[in-house]
Amino acid sequence: MRDYYEELWARLPQTLDPPHFDLRRRFLREHVRPGDHALDLGCGDGRFTGLLAQVGAHPIGADVAEAALRRAREAHPGIDFVLVPVDGELPLQDGSFEVVWASEVIEHVADTARWLSEVRRVLRPRGRLLLTTPNHTRLAIAVGGLERYADPLSDHLHLYTRQSLRQLLEDFRFGHVALEAAGGPPLMRQLLLASSVR
Repeated sequence: MRDYYEELWARLPQTLDPPHFDLRRRFLREHVRPGDHALDLGCGDGRFTGLLAQVGAHPIGADVAEAALRRAREAHPGIDFVLVPVDGELPLQDGSFEVVWASEVIEHVADTARWLSEVRRVLRPRGRLLLTTPNHTRLAIAVGGLERYADPLSDHLHLYTRQSLRQLLEDFRFGHVALEAAGGPPLMRQLLLASSVR
């Protein structure tokens, strides 16, 4: 799996136009406070890690692909970036962060249970998990067909709805779960923005 992401980042153009960037940036700014120790889990080229620093947080970026981290380090030389395993324990201390930011990541994770357990472990008590993921409403699937969202060659391993994401977070004992659907027309919102507390 690591090879897949290394090859992907090697192929991607240097200048990317991330989907729903403005919505995700607004969500980050609303929920991160100056002084927060923040982990950008699945940081890619470090774009959001840089934003975390801009709002006054103390970020660390983490990704499974060294090719992504090279881009991140080049774009943000003053920020720490670490390589993490595709699955398994994060090389980070227990209770290190007030915030874990995982934007467009959870849908790519094969072992979601282990991943969320690691997120809980590195969060401080009352720490916040902020995540974004594509929204797969029943109407969107009915109109576009399941195949549109479940390409066998895609690296999206899970499809989330508002209800399934809320249930998942609650099952892993995250509290104060707040979910917002954004982007796109009503009843077919394309993005889920979720905040929760350890």
